[in-house]
Amino acid sequence: QVQLVESGGGLVQAGGSLRLSCAASGMTFSIFAMAWYRQPPGKQRELVATINTGGRTNYTDSVRGRFIISRDNADNTVTLQMSSLKPEDTGVYYCHAYRYTNQYWGRGTQVTVSS
Repeated sequence: QVQLVESGGGLVQAGGSLRLSCAASGMTFSIFAMAWYRQPPGKQRELVATINTGGRTNYTDSVRGRFIISRDNADNTVTLQMSSLKPEDTGVYYCHAYRYTNQYWGRGTQVTVSS
């Protein structure tokens, strides 16, 4: 059974940093592209960052230069390093694994950035 478990969320002041981690199990992690999504309060879920199986990364414009996504295939983890956080970064952050039509979601971790 595939499981994605996020950790590292919390409350931080604007300008601060947080490091989110997602631990994967029950899957061949290295063959899946990985992504982080977030859902701000009252809004739809949105893509934040992606990393493919070869390590190529992509970011939504609002986080580029502030967030870094990385993966460790030996530990089956994907990480989102978030810096210079803004109140608009507040939301539930979800880990996502995808390969063709197979996709899996974690349950999310709350990130709250106070002004």
